[in-house]
Amino acid sequence: MAASESYRKGVENWRTLMGEDYADRMEKTLRDDPLMRKCGDYAREAVLGMLWSRPGLDMKTRALICVVSDTAQARWAELAIHLRMARNQGWTEDELSEALLHICGYIGLPPVREAMLTARQVFEDMRRQ
Repeated sequence: MAASESYRKGVENWRTLMGEDYADRMEKTLRDDPLMRKCGDYAREAVLGMLWSRPGLDMKTRALICVVSDTAQARWAELAIHLRMARNQGWTEDELSEALLHICGYIGLPPVREAMLTARQVFEDMRRQ
């Protein structure tokens, strides 16, 4: 089946958000698994292709929304992905940690603490690359 325009745009957005090197590494590991390939194809077309391409918000703002949403829902694996996207879109470590601290008053300390632990690991990994 031919790739749709939304799928092609999603791949472009994915590579922009994750960074070329990281996207290449993920492609080698995730695309080998048929289940993850299906999930990844859907995410590229529907989420990254359609949602992330809508007018009205820039990619930097969308990345921060994802960080906050993942934290509020305790989605740590997704948070790691979205923190990387947010850093690649120009958010600093200090700005992201401040955003996480800010939501502490709204969602509570335990999920924010876990988010900070996730952020620490993602930021360390990114500094090593």
